Amino acid sequence: MTTVGLTGYGRYLPETVLTGEEIAAESEIPESVVIEKMGLVEKRVCRPGEDHVTDMAVGAAEEALDDAGVRAADLDMVLYHGSEFKDYVVWSAAADIAERLGAENAFATESHTLCASAPIAVRQAAAQLQVDHLDRVLLVAASREESLIDYTNERSSFMFNFGSGASAMVLESDPGDRARATVHESAAITDGSFAEDVIMPAGGSKEPPSRESVEAGRHTLDVPDPDGMKERLAPVSLPNYLDVADTALARSGFERSDLDFVAVTHMKRSFHELLFDELGLDHEADGYYLDELGHVQSADQVLALEEARRDGRLEPGDLVCLLAAGTGYTWSASMLTWHGRGH
Repeated sequence: MTTVGLTGYGRYLPETVLTGEEIAAESEIPESVVIEKMGLVEKRVCRPGEDHVTDMAVGAAEEALDDAGVRAADLDMVLYHGSEFKDYVVWSAAADIAERLGAENAFATESHTLCASAPIAVRQAAAQLQVDHLDRVLLVAASREESLIDYTNERSSFMFNFGSGASAMVLESDPGDRARATVHESAAITDGSFAEDVIMPAGGSKEPPSRESVEAGRHTLDVPDPDGMKERLAPVSLPNYLDVADTALARSGFERSDLDFVAVTHMKRSFHELLFDELGLDHEADGYYLDELGHVQSADQVLALEEARRDGRLEPGDLVCLLAAGTGYTWSASMLTWHGRGH
């Protein structure tokens, strides 16, 4: 059977920093709540007119290709799995990224599962590498959804941790000792009852953009019923995180006791610690809490991996879970065995 390996990865972070203190001042939420409860010391944000999704994606992709020792011309597929808030609407960021990289022999496509996208993109690419006529795939994601946040809207406060940046991964079939990690199995589940809990009210077909919608501030992310969403989400979120993790582990021939490291979506600190407790892992040594980068949509998993690698928290042979959740609501997980190599 074909073995799929992660041979390289990269990231891109904008230079501009927004601190938890500044968010507290703008939102009038106590600084201690922003930093301790929301878990946000600072994050990266994009200046207006700079660092569009494709710019950041290309930056991360170039680093990933260099890390893998792969030329863009040798890619068979470019899969963009980042934010749907892109340079233009109804537009293929993947095609633009492939063109700018010089991936002339690759086809470009997109996969959107919001913040749950990274494990699912790994699953999709691995499946195609195993059965299709593909040898090398680039997965790339970027987000600047922070631009869609109104810090005066208390209903959307759980999204105040949104930051900007990008990630990229190169997956290859049978890469041998070039692999940073071996890709195992995945799992995902969706509860569509949450489909309309987080929306940008205007800009789509239900409420096309207009002068009135812009003046009313209806082009920012909103949670129409935050209390109702919290009440319904609280009983299912932890079980669903654990469900996809356990299923991906079992499909890969492992169990929780084999798990060494979890690269997970940034979330409030108390839930992060509860999740790690349930998985039987140490909050610090077996994960990386992104309180200095924030939640960068489906780039979180690569960001956590790289921060952990720099801190010496990953060792050859470690079993790693890429774990995520995204509004909609979808939970996802993919398993890797880490091999290392210099970066």
